[in-house]
Amino acid sequence: MKEKIISNILQRMQNKINNKQLEELKIILIDEFSEENEEDKGKSNEQLKKLFIDAKRLEGCSDKTILYYVSTIETMITKINKSIVEIETEDLRTYLSDYQINNNSSKVTIDNIRRILSSFFSWLENENYIIKSPVRRIKKVKAPSIVKETYTDEELETMRDNVEALRDLVLIDILASTGMRVGELVKLNIEDINFTERECIVLGKGNKERVVYFDARTKIHLKRYLENRKDNNKALLISLKAPYNRLSIAGVELRLRKIGEKLGIKKVYPHKFRRTLATIAIDKGMPIEQVQKLLGHEKIDTTLQYAMVKQSNVKIAHQKYIG
Repeated sequence: MKEKIISNILQRMQNKINNKQLEELKIILIDEFSEENEEDKGKSNEQLKKLFIDAKRLEGCSDKTILYYVSTIETMITKINKSIVEIETEDLRTYLSDYQINNNSSKVTIDNIRRILSSFFSWLENENYIIKSPVRRIKKVKAPSIVKETYTDEELETMRDNVEALRDLVLIDILASTGMRVGELVKLNIEDINFTERECIVLGKGNKERVVYFDARTKIHLKRYLENRKDNNKALLISLKAPYNRLSIAGVELRLRKIGEKLGIKKVYPHKFRRTLATIAIDKGMPIEQVQKLLGHEKIDTTLQYAMVKQSNVKIAHQKYIG
C-alpha cells in the first residue's frame, strides 16, 4: 500500500520537478515511511484492535455493540490474514464479496459489516496508525427498502384481552404506551416509576437517561400488579415463579413469542411495539422531532426509518390534495 502511495506521489510530481529532484523526493518518502514503520513496530493486529475497542467502550457503547465490533473485526483479520496497516481496499472488497457469497448474507448484513470496518479504519486513520482508510472507496451497499410490520389495533387488544398473568398485561401495556427498548424495560426498578406524572426515567443507549411516558390504562394495571406482589425485589418486572428474579431480555422475548403463538399473531417481539408507537404518533400528527425525543434517537433519520406511513392515509391524502 505504501509503495502505491509513493508511486502515486511521484507520478503527480513528475511534471513539476526535474528527475534529480524526483529521485530525492523518492528517497525522502521511503525514509519517512520507514520511520513510520519503526514507530508502529510492535503494534500488532491484536493491540490495534484492543485500542479501538477501548475507545468505543469509553464512548459509551453497550456490551452487545462491543461484542459485535470485536466479532466483525476479528473475522475480517483472520480471513484477510495481513497486518492491519497493510490491508488495502481490494482486500476488503474481496472479503465482503466472499462473505456475502459464502454466508448467503443479505445486503443489509454486508453494509452493517462495511460500516463497522469503516468506523475501525477511520479511527486508525485519525489516530495516525494508517495513512488512509481503505474503506473510503467502498460505497454504501444499497439494500431494498422493506416495510417492517407494526401491530394492528385489533392485535394489541387481542393480546391484552387474552393474557393470563397480570404481569404480562403490564408488559404489553408498558411496551405499547412508552415505546421503550426492551433493554431499557428490564433495567427499570419500582422506584423509577412516577405514578403522579405517569412517567419514568430509563437508561438508554450510551448510558443516557431520558423520560418516557405511559397512559392511564398502564398506570391502573401497573399499580394493581405491584399491589399484588409478595416479593421484595426492587425490579419492576419479575419472573412469575420463585425466586422471582428480575425479568431478562430473553425472558421478555420468549414470553411475547409464546403469547403470539397461542393467539395466532405473527411475529410478536418487543421492538415491534416501539415501531408501532412511532407509526401511530406520526400518523396522528406528532412532530417528528418530538417522536425522535420520545424514542431516544440521536439522529432523526433513525426515527424516520421506524415510522411507517399507513397506506390508507396515503389514499385519504391523495383524495384530499389531488382528487
